[in-house]
Amino acid sequence: MSMQSNTHFYVNWAKERLDEMDATLTSLESKVAEVAADARGSADKVLTIMRKKRDDFQNIVKKQSEENESAWISAQALLEAEWSSFEAEAKKYVESFVKQVEQQQATFKLQAAAQLNAWREAADKLGSAASEFAAERRDEIDAALKRMKADAVVAEEKLLKLNEAGSQSWSVLAAALTETRATFDRANQTLREQFKRAV
Repeated sequence: MSMQSNTHFYVNWAKERLDEMDATLTSLESKVAEVAADARGSADKVLTIMRKKRDDFQNIVKKQSEENESAWISAQALLEAEWSSFEAEAKKYVESFVKQVEQQQATFKLQAAAQLNAWREAADKLGSAASEFAAERRDEIDAALKRMKADAVVAEEKLLKLNEAGSQSWSVLAAALTETRATFDRANQTLREQFKRAV
């Protein structure tokens, strides 16, 4: 497997975050007209900050797209900081301007869908990349991919249950997304390690 292929894991991580950022912005922007008139200016400012953070994140990812693994490792700390900052702004927006549980649920639903889609895409891409290895190594990678897919099913069930409950607070919903995101990260890391051992 080429060094370029080792960057799949970083791209998967970044894509999952970027997809969640886009889903969050799509949801919040679609309902900005419902924000009280006296708070709309403040809401627009927070959305502008969130868009900039998403764009900054996206620009870093684009710049890294042709880089090697060591460059991605260096960039990941910056990307994590951008992601954390975006999350903080999203929390601020939801807690300040989104008073309707229905909109919080809609935002959560879009974020969860983006996250789960990223899992599926990562598993598909990594499954294709696994075909490059000899059979004995492919079995180990296939086992890790199977675990990743099983973790995705468990995460999807958890997120669906929360979404169906319909009355969870934003902090509970955000914590669930953080937990399932961490599970994705661990699965992605496990596969990265399997691929490195197989080289």
